[in-house]
Amino acid sequence: MTPKENYLTMLRGEIPEYIPSFFEDRTGHFTEELLTPVYAPNGPVTTKLGVRYVGAGPELMNGAMPDPNQTLLDDITRWRDVIKVPDLSHFDWEKYYTDKIKDIDRSQKYISSGGGDYFLTLVSFMGFENALLALYEEPDEVKALLEYVSGFYLTVLKKQIYYMKPEVLGLMDDDAAYRAPFFSVEMYQEFFKPFHKLHCDLALENNMLIERHDCGRCESFIPDWIELGIRGWNPAQTTNDLVSIKKKYTGKLAICGGWDNAKYNSVTDDQELKDGLAEYVDTFAPGGGFSFMAMAGGLPGDPTKEHRNQIIKDFYFDYAHDWYKNH
Repeated sequence: MTPKENYLTMLRGEIPEYIPSFFEDRTGHFTEELLTPVYAPNGPVTTKLGVRYVGAGPELMNGAMPDPNQTLLDDITRWRDVIKVPDLSHFDWEKYYTDKIKDIDRSQKYISSGGGDYFLTLVSFMGFENALLALYEEPDEVKALLEYVSGFYLTVLKKQIYYMKPEVLGLMDDDAAYRAPFFSVEMYQEFFKPFHKLHCDLALENNMLIERHDCGRCESFIPDWIELGIRGWNPAQTTNDLVSIKKKYTGKLAICGGWDNAKYNSVTDDQELKDGLAEYVDTFAPGGGFSFMAMAGGLPGDPTKEHRNQIIKDFYFDYAHDWYKNH
């Protein structure tokens, strides 16, 4: 199998030929300027909705974060005066997307379309605290704003599907901290799930597989994800009960991650790191539904980080890659 075929096999709930990992070149990468940026390595980026994003720094891979010095919306009831979706009535969608993917070998790489970050969009407009307060104080206004933004987001997804024919929907919306979600399951179901469902339904209608990005302890939302048709979850952080989740959802939800960075970034002994990697793979590989995502944290160029990442890479190819053939 090609890395593309192998990964999509895993997302379908089947046992792949080998354990996938990020060491493979399987994804056709492109930058989507119409949606929330993932990275901001070259300075601030302003979105089509007017939000200014800045890079979080090299230690966090310059991940894009809303500029803390900018607040677009300080009163949710005024959103109609402040938030404006762009006029794309004359936008050349075909050229925009065909140019994005013209150099991607689709026989070897899959395309993943993004979007659907409704909670984070609200936070980007108002700031974290004000966004949470708005959910309680003005729920109808929040829903009206999200419905307005959804029209734009779904237009982009429909054009992505028509012109790029992506194989995967990467639904990204961080809604949890390390130890607990930011809001209840009931609030998720009331405010955000209906919009996530619109994206997921559109993806499923077009034979796409759905992968969910959600950091923190978000396991309480998994039953809703399964209902939406989500087949993979990254980074599946270890603050969740991953062993129980693996047991319950094997064949339904792939754990694309599950590596304990917090624990093993403080381990200095090489053998202890290798033993941890063996336990990691042996825990999550059985039955399929697992993508290897172990890595060492630290600043770029840090020799300790580079040494540890080399151990991890060697372990993957020496032990993890062919786990299904050898077990």
